[in-house]
Amino acid sequence: MKRGRKTNEANSSSYEDTTEKESKRHKVVEKKTTVVQSPDWANLLQDIILQVFQYLPLLDRAHASQVCRSWNQVFHMPDLWRCFEFELNQPATSNLRTTHPELIKQIIKRHSNHLQYVSFKVVDSSKESAEAACDILSQLVNCSLKTLGLISTARPSFMDLPKSHFISALTVVFVNSKSLSSLKIDDTPVDDPSLKVLVANNSDTLKLLKMSSCPHVSPAGILCVADQCHGLRELALNYHLLSDELLLALSSEKHVRLEHLRIDVVSENPGQTQFHTIQKSSWDAFIKHSPKVNLVMYFFLYEEEFDPFFRYEIPVTHLYFGRSVSKDVLGRVGMTCPRLVELVVCANGLRPLDEELICIAERCKYLSAVGLGECEVSCSAFVEFVKMCGGRLSQLSIMEEVLIPDQKYSLEQIHWEVSKHLGRVWFPDMMPTW
Repeated sequence: MKRGRKTNEANSSSYEDTTEKESKRHKVVEKKTTVVQSPDWANLLQDIILQVFQYLPLLDRAHASQVCRSWNQVFHMPDLWRCFEFELNQPATSNLRTTHPELIKQIIKRHSNHLQYVSFKVVDSSKESAEAACDILSQLVNCSLKTLGLISTARPSFMDLPKSHFISALTVVFVNSKSLSSLKIDDTPVDDPSLKVLVANNSDTLKLLKMSSCPHVSPAGILCVADQCHGLRELALNYHLLSDELLLALSSEKHVRLEHLRIDVVSENPGQTQFHTIQKSSWDAFIKHSPKVNLVMYFFLYEEEFDPFFRYEIPVTHLYFGRSVSKDVLGRVGMTCPRLVELVVCANGLRPLDEELICIAERCKYLSAVGLGECEVSCSAFVEFVKMCGGRLSQLSIMEEVLIPDQKYSLEQIHWEVSKHLGRVWFPDMMPTW
């Protein structure tokens, strides 16, 4: 009996211990359970829909916004309206896509203060489409744009507008934004006074300015930008705006190192355009201050207009000839462009460029991309050129018609030799037969 009593007492004690442990465990679980809060499914759903909407085209996004009230609320959230491209044309005369007028009204009414990255693409050449772009610009009084691009896919568009109308609309953005970092206004009637307004309000933030083919801007106007906008890293302009003073301003101690400078050298009237010469000392100061800059030059000149160029060493890295260029000029390129990385020649005529290509290969030690259009090169000279450049030629685009067979190489043989020196399979480009 005593033994049974002891056993019962032990079992009772064990049971009590187990019960006590279970009780404590439940209390811990209850305590932990009270810490966990139920998720806000409404906000979670909106976050998911917002992420989905960000990947949808605008039209699909608009259709989806009609599903329910919650989705419509997401459709109007500021995050979806930071970036927008207005596409403008005249539906009566064009089948191209255009931003619906009702959508434009809604954006101006509800989202103008949300816009930060905006572009206007005029997809036809009509004056009416350019005027529509200016009307939208003039209403962005509550905006704080960081990026603005005015793009004419079919010229002249903005150049057809009265200058005062265009300047008035553009000034609204310049005055109200205060934080513009990127501005692309090619082929527009922007002028010196409007650039002064830009500088007065955005000098601390402007990093990119692209303004080729802006005939109302003078060298003094662009110099004002360089003098005040010390954070400018990328600049694109026409050659007539380039000056020794501008290069020296871009090379001052206050100015950051320029990363990209594009210069368009364009002649519309052969023999009537006088091109000035930039001093070598100015180029030297510029490249000393910005040793890693990409200097891109596009030439659209006639043969007799090349005389002021390539007379001494210049730090050009990317060189494009959009019109026929003579053997003499290409020979000078090899002697004066040691930093050259890319060379594209649209046309040359019927005189082989053997010596010129060899000279370029010898002196342009960084050359990695070459394109030849309507030119002529003997197969032997071309193989020698590739052999000298070696595997660094990552891009080599040559039409088969450019290569002239000789005693050493036929067209069937040349691709094996070139491939051997490039270290990869290479074939000349073929002219389409259709």
